[in-house]
This record gives sequence, structure tokens and C-alpha cells, in this order.
Amino acid sequence: MQITTKSISRGSIQRLFLTLLVIGCVALVSACGNKNVSSGAEGKIKVTTTVGMITDVVNQVGGEHVEVTGLMTAGVDPHLYKASQGDIEKLDKADIIFYNGLHLEGKMVEIFEKIAKKKTTVAVSEYIDHTTLRTGAQNGMDTEYDPHIWFNVKHWMKATESIRDTLIKHDPEHAADYQKNTESYLNQLQQLNDEVAEKIRTIPEESRILVTAHDAFGYFGDAYGLKVMALQGMSTASEAGTKDVTDLRDFLVEKKIKAIFIESSVPRKAIDAVIQGAKQKGHELLIGGELFSDAMGEEGTMEGTYIGMVRHNVETIVKALK
Repeated sequence: MQITTKSISRGSIQRLFLTLLVIGCVALVSACGNKNVSSGAEGKIKVTTTVGMITDVVNQVGGEHVEVTGLMTAGVDPHLYKASQGDIEKLDKADIIFYNGLHLEGKMVEIFEKIAKKKTTVAVSEYIDHTTLRTGAQNGMDTEYDPHIWFNVKHWMKATESIRDTLIKHDPEHAADYQKNTESYLNQLQQLNDEVAEKIRTIPEESRILVTAHDAFGYFGDAYGLKVMALQGMSTASEAGTKDVTDLRDFLVEKKIKAIFIESSVPRKAIDAVIQGAKQKGHELLIGGELFSDAMGEEGTMEGTYIGMVRHNVETIVKALK
């Protein structure tokens, strides 16, 4: 039998095709067999969050089993935040999404509602008894509830439990780890709550007046015994007008309040107008310090964690008012 170069070439091509086909099938079967509970690195659950306070809690509760991507970094105002195309991709790739709710992320509500139809999307505020929430209606605001729930540490403990329960439902194999991590973190939060209350009590009662750029500290005031006043409402979407500046200035001058606070995520222009107005009336009004309200500090710093942020705020307030 005569073997030609042409026949050898054709046979080689056929064998090569069959070899590649087998390799492809083996790889496909292997990939399907190794499919885990999540699509994250090394089998971790891919979680996307909005504000830094939630990002921190998910890391605390999820530990080594989660890969967390936060959309909003230090200094970002969630009330005005608009999702970018990159954010949409991060949300789309996530196994679980956690957000605050109560219209904190006002411009993203519709996005979360759509995504919730196809994947686990949780508003951590849903675990809190809504009868304990501050309502916008009582304060003349256009939002149903005050979304700044993290400023009452006990509310934030409830939010932590919602994150724990969601992770356990998604990944029951590591339920014991999530329970253990949560118990440890809740103990830290209870200690924080007691610490905040104790430090605020060191401020003379007549001096417990906290004046800030926008109405983010209402829960803080209610929980720990301060009168809270602000130029803007619960959402920074509503800007302070001339009357707001004048009314606050007159109150501060009349009551001889000596300190007013700026916020890391809110421009200080309106606060400076109040200070200047008070000065023209012969009253020296000082900046008591910068507080973290809707955003935490830079990643890697003490203020870049929820507990560190709260401690910074309390120490700043006590130092200025005491």
C-alpha cells in the first residue's frame, strides 16, 4: 500500500482535532465539577456594598469567606451618588448586594429594585423595627424615614444581624464562622454603645448641643442625649437657603453656642456663612472639628472602620463641647 504525503497530513489534522476536542471536554467537566457557592476568588462569596459602614460590617462578619467591593469611598456623599457603568458591572458580578435603604442611596433605588428580582439584594435597615425610626415627616423633610441608622449603635447591631443571616442563608456550610464572627463583633458594638453614652455624659447638660451641616446625627442625639441642629435636612440634595443660615446663626448667637461642626462628605460653604454671620453680630463661633457622617475615613486608618469613625466623632464632639 502506498502512503502519500497528502494522506499523512490529513490523518495528522484529524488526530489533532480529536485531541483538542477531548481536552476541551475534560476542562469543561472539571470546571462544572468544581463549581462553588460563589464566583469569588478561591471560592469566596462576592459581595458588593454601597457605603463604607456596610462594607466594614460585611468584612467583620464574613471574614475569610467573603470578597467585598464597596462602591462609595471616603468623602463620598451617598445622597447625591450616581452609579457609574463600572458600578453596574460590580453589582452584576456580585453574589450578594447589601445597601442601607431608607432612600440613603436615593439615586440608586431603582437599580436595586431591578437587581433584587434576580439575585440576593438586601437593605440592612429592614431588620430594624420601623416604629423606632425617626420619620422625615416629623422634621418637615421629604423622606419617610431618617436613613442615618448607624448613629445609634444599637440600630447598627440589628443591621449586623441582617448581614449575618443573609450570609448564612447563602452559604450554610460556613454558618458557624458567621455566627462566631458576629457574636464577637456584636460584643464590640455593645462596648462601643456604652462607651459613647459614658463620654457624652461628661459634657455639661447645657452644652449638649450638636450643630452640623446636615441632619445626619438625629439618631445619635436621641440615643445619647444631645440636642441636634443642622443647616440642611436629612438629605444633602436639599440645599440650605438664606433663611436657614440666618435662623441658625441667630439661635447660636442667642444661646451663646461656641462650636459648630463640619462634615467630611458635605461642603462647608454654608457653615462658613453661619460663622461669618455670627461674627458680624459680635459672636465668635469656632469649628469644633470635622465629623464623619455619611462616609467613613480613608481605608487603613482608624476612622476607616465603623467603630473607629464613631470613636473619632465622639472624641471630637466631647473635646469641643466640654
